[in-house]
Amino acid sequence: MRITAIEPRRKGQSALFIDGEFVMNLDTQALLENRFDVGRELDDDELKEMIDLSNERRAKEKALWLISYRDHSKKELKEKIQRTCDSDAAEKAVERMEELGLVNDEVFAQRYARKLLLQKKMTRRAAVFELTRKGIDKETAEAVLEEIDVDYRDNIREIIEKKYRNLGDEKIKRRAVAALQRLGYGWDDIRAVLDEYEEE
Repeated sequence: MRITAIEPRRKGQSALFIDGEFVMNLDTQALLENRFDVGRELDDDELKEMIDLSNERRAKEKALWLISYRDHSKKELKEKIQRTCDSDAAEKAVERMEELGLVNDEVFAQRYARKLLLQKKMTRRAAVFELTRKGIDKETAEAVLEEIDVDYRDNIREIIEKKYRNLGDEKIKRRAVAALQRLGYGWDDIRAVLDEYEEE
């Protein structure tokens, strides 16, 4: 097999042509670093190696791009990278990000737990579910959440004040109760706060 053309494409990719036929788009930097030039003869093993290197490079670039926007857990990052790269390349990219200290499940869990409890006003039970969905093990999730002091009834009041002010309307009251239950609040806490509003 002989490389007959390499044509630039978008997003740091180049089209590789072998024996006059388009084969695939590969990472331009990986092609340059490995001296994949027009006229070079190569075998199946060399092409496979080049594809792997290209995938790994793309996976690392994708990982860096994703974590530049916000924190990710290892599981979440790998799943997102796998949408554009193979599983092995995604795994290696996540491992590299962890080595560089750019991905850390415990730090992610601490930050995300604060957001879930203090901004989204979830209960600990709902937050544990959300953290485990992101790939954080249950013990870590529970330990991290235990460190955050939250008053559930204050949260319920805040949610009602923000979204469900007219509790005299039965329909709005039912919507408020359903929304609070979805966030994980127990009926005792919900009823206690609703009673306060009725007393007013």
